[in-house]
Amino acid sequence: MYCNTLFLLIFGLIALIAGETVYLRETFSKGWEDRWIESTKKGSDVGEWKWTAGKLYDDQEDKGIQTGEDARFYALSSEFSDGSFSNEDNTLVIQFQVKHEQNIDCGGGYVKLWPSTLTQKDMHGDSPYNIMFGPDICGPSTKKVHVIFTYKGENLLIKKEIRCKDDVFSHVYTLIVNPDNTYEVKIDNSKVESGKLEDDWDFLKPKTIKDPEAKQPTDWDDKRKIDDPSDEKPEEWDQPANIPDPDATKPEDWDDDTDGDWEPPMIDNPEYKGEWTPKQIDNPNYQGEWVHPEVDNPDYEADEFLYKYSDFGFIGFDIWQVKSGTIFDNILVTDSPELAEEFFKETFEKLSKSEKAMKEKQDKEEADRREEEEKKRKSEEAEKDTDEGDTDSDTDTDTDSDRLTDDDTSGTDPNTDSDVERITDDDTSGTDPDTDSDVERITDDDTSGTDPDTDSERERITDHHTSRTATETDSERERNRTR
Repeated sequence: MYCNTLFLLIFGLIALIAGETVYLRETFSKGWEDRWIESTKKGSDVGEWKWTAGKLYDDQEDKGIQTGEDARFYALSSEFSDGSFSNEDNTLVIQFQVKHEQNIDCGGGYVKLWPSTLTQKDMHGDSPYNIMFGPDICGPSTKKVHVIFTYKGENLLIKKEIRCKDDVFSHVYTLIVNPDNTYEVKIDNSKVESGKLEDDWDFLKPKTIKDPEAKQPTDWDDKRKIDDPSDEKPEEWDQPANIPDPDATKPEDWDDDTDGDWEPPMIDNPEYKGEWTPKQIDNPNYQGEWVHPEVDNPDYEADEFLYKYSDFGFIGFDIWQVKSGTIFDNILVTDSPELAEEFFKETFEKLSKSEKAMKEKQDKEEADRREEEEKKRKSEEAEKDTDEGDTDSDTDTDTDSDRLTDDDTSGTDPNTDSDVERITDDDTSGTDPDTDSDVERITDDDTSGTDPDTDSERERITDHHTSRTATETDSERERNRTR
């Protein structure tokens, strides 16, 4: 900030020594509000200004003024340093810096220069001005640099198309109007258009007009081609466009008395060639396009002072913005293109590099942030899927456990229970002490055992016990008979 202030002091001293005039130099330093007046004409439709360096900067304390509210008018003006002036016999240079960091979709970014008759508090869109210059954007089709001169009460637009910048960085627009009635438009100190005021604006009536007395001769031949008189139409050329379908047959149920006479449907004639036209040849009598002769325009009046305005009193902004956020800074009005170039180098070159570096850094940080958010999102989704998978697995395990428990509770073989009961009954009535011990062993095993072979063991013992009981019973009977 100190360096910038020092430069401005040196800049002013150089201009003074060189005899160059600075009508206004505005860097919007602290206290800028004292030098600028807002119009109250639009009432509540006028937006508020902010004092800021914006999102991209070289020095955060080097601030400009920013449109602060969407869909608002902005009307602000400042008087030239030494009051009103005229650019007669002098070059006029208008230069200012503008940054659309909001990615503007529709809104003006130009300045206006008014005569000293302007009432600043009442300034509005219809207030007469001398020059309007700067970028204007509205949608993809309108991205132009306005250069409008007021001449004899009419606002004249440039007849050429000058494309403006539409990115988020600062850009410097420069208009140079020379006393020889030539002009030059620069963007970022590079020439984008130039020429003569008389050629690129409709300041004057045309020097010549079409001769009102001249008419094209009736015998003027302006036909390049004519019919070939030696070309004749072939005899077989004329053929009908449609013919009866030779493949069509009368339907079997067609009744001529009730249906009328049958006629075949019509089809396109393959021999039809269309209307015959003779071949074209070069016209040997062709005289070319008749050019209406011109004469001097009696209403034309030359004006060697197209460039001149006798009264410049104020500079400022009279714009409408749908999307706010434009920052204006470093306005210079002078008579020296060289001084404007020096001012550009000091205020813009370093700033431009810093803005681009900062934007690149911000874009990288934003990309890294989004990448981290994406990684986090995918990680959370993966963890969620894993948790859901574990829950499903636990549910399956619980189901298997319940099934096994139910099976254990209800027994594994209904036949085993009946066999045990039968063996127990037999044992109760039996005479062999060994059987009792066998049954007790089997019963104990069945109650506490977990061996799946128990069932087969029970069946084997049961069969053995049954066989022994039967054998012993027969022997007992035999002994009883012998007795």
